Amino acid sequence: MLFKQQQRKRRHNRVRAKIKGTSDRPRLCVFCSNKYIYGYIIDDSKGATLAAARQEKAVEGARKVGKKIAEDAKGKKIDKVVFDRGGYKYHGRVKALAEGAREGGLKF
Repeated sequence: MLFKQQQRKRRHNRVRAKIKGTSDRPRLCVFCSNKYIYGYIIDDSKGATLAAARQEKAVEGARKVGKKIAEDAKGKKIDKVVFDRGGYKYHGRVKALAEGAREGGLKF
């Protein structure tokens, strides 16, 4: 039996095989550690991180990360992204981050 982290990595690899971030539509990637939730906007064609934010692990913090990422993206004239949930289930903190980004004006 695989450990949870290995299972998540496997799920993430399956998602990443289908999702690519371009300069027209970069990838909004989510990572959850034990203490923080991170959001990144990544252009895979250049291999560059365009924006990043982190916040304490709570659901309200995740919504703030989404809004902060959307604000940074708007400053760089990015309004459409591809959402990469990072192998996590789409509920709780991951869903709150996505909703915060949508409230900030990003379109998935």
